[in-house]
Amino acid sequence: MLVNPNTSTATTRMMTTLARRALTGTGLRVRGATAAHGPAMLTDPAALRAAAPHTVAAARAALAGGDGAALIVGAFGDPGVAALRAALGDALPVVGIGEAALAEAAAGGRRFGIATTTPRLAAAIDARVEHLGLAASYTGTRFTAADPERLAAHPGPLLAALEGAALACVRRDGAEAVVIGGGPLGDAAESLCTRLPVPVIAPVPAACRTITRLLT
Repeated sequence: MLVNPNTSTATTRMMTTLARRALTGTGLRVRGATAAHGPAMLTDPAALRAAAPHTVAAARAALAGGDGAALIVGAFGDPGVAALRAALGDALPVVGIGEAALAEAAAGGRRFGIATTTPRLAAAIDARVEHLGLAASYTGTRFTAADPERLAAHPGPLLAALEGAALACVRRDGAEAVVIGGGPLGDAAESLCTRLPVPVIAPVPAACRTITRLLT
């Protein structure tokens, strides 16, 4: 199950498509679910906090059929992940796309940066890196300049802006890998994988790789 903590069904479809592609050949199927209530996009700390209970509710509803083997929370801030782990225990693995991408980026002590569109989440992103014990490898986050929701509606400018932020991570901060920080940025992250001189970590495929390891 892939649960989208924001209320955009288009984003759910996009992330589910990316997950299915990433899981090709594993025998795992993916079903997407969308939070019924809450923010349309998680662009500030209040929206991130508000999304957590709606994420938990959507996950519980999605798993009610009893056929879920694992759960992916599809927002970079991982809202509801801790609560879901506490509720589900060892019943099935719960993976947030943020934690999966950050752990993969920092593997082996590699220096990594984050490129994303939400400057009002700067402190929350830094705190998440610290909470995961990855601060020693973290070179910082670079943000795009335009309004996040307006930018997300225009794929061409979004890709160009994210590429600029990601290159700044590499050229100015010395990052050896760059995480594209956001579930709704999944398509752009895929495109950037071939456009940067260092590895680009796309959060949804990173979560899928984590799920595959946990289940096998």
